[in-house]
Amino acid sequence: MHTPALTRLRLCLQHHVDQGLLPGAVALVHHRGRTVLHEAVGALRPGTPDAAPGPTLAPDSLFRIYSMTKPIASLVALMLMEEGRLLLSLPVAHYLPAFAKQQVFDPATGGSRPVRREATVHDLLRHTAGLSYAWGEGPVDQAYRAARIGSRKHDNAALAAALGPLPLVHEPGTTWEYSRATDVLGAVLEAVEGVPLSTILQRRVFDPLGMRDTGFSVPPAQLHRLAEPFARDPQTGAEVALNDVSAPPTFESAGGGLVSTANDYARFLQVMLGRGTAPGPDVPQHTVRLVSRATVDFMTADHLGAHIGTAGDILPPGYGFGLGVAVRRATGVATSPASAGTYSWSGMAGTFFFVDPAEDMFAILLTQAPGQLHYLTELYPALVYAAL
Repeated sequence: MHTPALTRLRLCLQHHVDQGLLPGAVALVHHRGRTVLHEAVGALRPGTPDAAPGPTLAPDSLFRIYSMTKPIASLVALMLMEEGRLLLSLPVAHYLPAFAKQQVFDPATGGSRPVRREATVHDLLRHTAGLSYAWGEGPVDQAYRAARIGSRKHDNAALAAALGPLPLVHEPGTTWEYSRATDVLGAVLEAVEGVPLSTILQRRVFDPLGMRDTGFSVPPAQLHRLAEPFARDPQTGAEVALNDVSAPPTFESAGGGLVSTANDYARFLQVMLGRGTAPGPDVPQHTVRLVSRATVDFMTADHLGAHIGTAGDILPPGYGFGLGVAVRRATGVATSPASAGTYSWSGMAGTFFFVDPAEDMFAILLTQAPGQLHYLTELYPALVYAAL
């Protein structure tokens, strides 16, 4: 990759730190089997107008990655599929009885009616299960809030029990809407495996790949490495409050609960780019295989096609959706560069990754700046592709 362009990438991030838009950031770029950039800029804990910034950010600093948890949980579901223990075509109710006899909200009557078909595990993976994040003010959003869906005091079984009986916002399989679907998938994984989600992810992904700094909380001895946001958004003045990860949570969210580092997440993306394999964490000459090539290809293909519409503006123009990741349909249409077949996702606190198999490349950006997320998902690919 072009070294001056990589230098410009770092300087651009530093400029955003100097402007007070980012507290700090870690950038990692892996190209053709080699990590060509892994650098940190800014402060680990930003100061206030009355206090100096805290320690500088380090390449191994810890970040709340929120929805970048989703691809990891989705891959585990496909590992269970490969073992014949989970079928994507089965209704969610096969694994979680609370989802039986689903109803869908009918705006014409203001009531609910039975669904034409029940949501499947496949629908959970591609966000076509008719669920929501309840960001609006409609009747279904109000029902979510009344049931305290997403409360960190609920475990995954309690989440499923509360969410299952609520009306859907769309007929299953008809509309892509970003939602609690991956959290429900976490409850499915627990039902199949019979152990907590943290144990499942540890056994199946973190231990085999040597992801030693990834989990649902940060051990007390490592809290000094945790990156923090500004207390208030520098542009809007709104208070910034992120998850408390100082102790193991009751709610182990498959949709948004993990803390990780750039290096750890790179281990996961090595498996994805390697179509199921990565160098061993302790002996690089040895290969670790989590899933087959065909399963990674299946996961990162577009599962929406032309007949499934999208609700909201979360999914950018030019993108479909696979199983836990957005998938670039063509080199054009979108507003940032990428090859057709590139897949990606982000986390609401300001984290982002993309994998471009055509260029044999992946890139990760970690920061804790929720208000800058949309801007960064446009900026970062432009800076990375400039180095090719």
